[in-house]
Amino acid sequence: MTGPAGMILFDKPQDWTSHDAVAVLRRMLPPNTKVGHCGTLDPLATGLLILLVGSCTRLQGAMQGLDKVYSGAIRFGIMTDTGDRLGHVVGERPVPDLDLESLRELLRGYCGKVEMPAPAYSAVKHKGKALYKYARQGVAVPAKLRVSRIYDWQALSYEAPLLGHRLSCSSGTYVRSLAEVLGRKVGCGATVECLRRESIAGFDVKDSLGLERLKAMSSTELSAMLAKSLPRLQAALGRPSRV
Repeated sequence: MTGPAGMILFDKPQDWTSHDAVAVLRRMLPPNTKVGHCGTLDPLATGLLILLVGSCTRLQGAMQGLDKVYSGAIRFGIMTDTGDRLGHVVGERPVPDLDLESLRELLRGYCGKVEMPAPAYSAVKHKGKALYKYARQGVAVPAKLRVSRIYDWQALSYEAPLLGHRLSCSSGTYVRSLAEVLGRKVGCGATVECLRRESIAGFDVKDSLGLERLKAMSSTELSAMLAKSLPRLQAALGRPSRV
């Protein structure tokens, strides 16, 4: 193995893209060092983004398949073209009388294997082109169904129109799609108000670096952190100590 290699747990700020985070880390490393991320977080979302460096970038595919935990809020009564509050409002309806207990029961009903359409604004491909590119051009394409598994979905709080929730799920689960499905179920539509990724498999956002902390690291500190990450990375994937 030559050059820096390893993993950085990063707490992505809101309004940043996952590629913004990759670009910041890449600028801190020697020229031509590969950097990649393990699963896109939308600009609205905050939380854990795993960044891989050097030879470890070849583990991206396996890392993207790990289970995830999210928390956040869903707003009832509003529908947007993106499935979150950053999009254009495409519909508004009165919110019916709801209570926390009925919402808890409703969310529990989605646990297990689920099949739902990927959001129109997503990187899922249709004829080799990302869906969000069709959406920006106003071109309709067939729904792209995705199968995933919901391990646990809890309603934590409800103060109309906002539902606080926590979700444990497999890779391939779109929270924006879940919010839209839930909104249709209660009859008023819904969109994602806020979202935070708490963990990916055994990696927790509590152990991640914020933007200012990352930028303040010296090259020596960064190299040491990358080297220290290798055993955890290998253990997570159940692979021998060679990356």
